[in-house]
Amino acid sequence: MHIDGNGAAGMFAEALGVDITTAVLTCAGCGDSGPFAQAQVYDQGPGVVARCATCEAVLARLVRTPTDAWLDLRGARSVRLPLGPAAG
Repeated sequence: MHIDGNGAAGMFAEALGVDITTAVLTCAGCGDSGPFAQAQVYDQGPGVVARCATCEAVLARLVRTPTDAWLDLRGARSVRLPLGPAAG
């Protein structure tokens, strides 16, 4: 049973310092791109696993310990984070 990426947004935001739901991840397995919010997230284990909605390959893993967050994004060929308007 999985949830969408919105369900893991808080944990990833805490680790990355940005809202991850609008980030566009490109799957290293199939090459499909889509917002993190559409990823299939499994959160019943010791950490969180985000899988590609197209091919179900692992895009990202996040595990928290009392002192650290361990983040593995090697399943994403790229991660594009939209930036707000430039200050000026």
